[in-house]
Amino acid sequence: MSSSLVTDYEYGISAIDAQFHRPKRAAIHLLVENGAAALIDTGTNDSISGVVESLERKSIAPEAVAYVILTHIHLDHAGGASECMRRFPNATLVVHPRGASHMANPARLVAGAVAVYGEAEFKRVYGEILPIDADRIVEAADGFRLDFNGRLLLFLDTPGHARHHNCVFDERSQSFFTGDTFGVSYRELDVGGMEFVFPTTSPVQFDPEAAHASIDRIMAYQPRYAYLTHYSRVGHLAHHAEAMHYFIDAHVEIAQREKDNPDRESAIAAALRELLLRRLAERNCRLPEGDIDELLRSDIKLNTLGLMHWLDQPAERFKRL
Repeated sequence: MSSSLVTDYEYGISAIDAQFHRPKRAAIHLLVENGAAALIDTGTNDSISGVVESLERKSIAPEAVAYVILTHIHLDHAGGASECMRRFPNATLVVHPRGASHMANPARLVAGAVAVYGEAEFKRVYGEILPIDADRIVEAADGFRLDFNGRLLLFLDTPGHARHHNCVFDERSQSFFTGDTFGVSYRELDVGGMEFVFPTTSPVQFDPEAAHASIDRIMAYQPRYAYLTHYSRVGHLAHHAEAMHYFIDAHVEIAQREKDNPDRESAIAAALRELLLRRLAERNCRLPEGDIDELLRSDIKLNTLGLMHWLDQPAERFKRL
């Protein structure tokens, strides 16, 4: 594995490229504290060999991995969890209470992903998802505090993207590991040191009101940085929080406008593409349009599917959960 796949930050934080479909699409964050290691999100099974090699390069033994922390259980974040638990014998898995049973018995999780991707594509991308011993799983409810070798990690329930989503506040760095709650941001779209952040509304639990509230909750801590799974550290958080609020509303407006369109999938996707291209042009992004399309194609498709699913749910649905 190339050393370029690992980005080291201060406070013992590193981003390991999960090598998910392409370089720098998904990060596995590594925290090192007084000789112990914790991983935040896991990528897929295919990502774990790169994690092991990264640990070897840092002279961290597999036995030193104390925690495998999942922001949520979507498989680009949690698909490698069972392989991590196999490779790291002393690790405890820390996961949102709504996700814990799916880690111990992943049958429904796998079935849901197969429904989205198809069986052949699921097997190609994610491989085999195995059960994790329930005795090695800790449920991190809202406000859960984890003492990671003297380093406090605070877990906040942050729905909007998914109802089984935690964001993790690292007291040492005064920063959040946000999974997908604070959006995605690809480094290729940076302009002059300013990142471009936009939401992920992928199936099946997008909830715009909760998404707005979760962003505000994160910002109430006045964090220095957000470490996004897609892709790693961003600053300028006040600017990005404002942009996320704008984009969430814009995504909802597009979905509602096209709700009764007989070809609403194509119409929503085209409108999302136009929205993102326009905002990138306003920021003087010079990346060729074809390259932007290549970067954003999958996100636009998943966001479109998520918005359509949201449109088809009764308004009372989220109030009951």
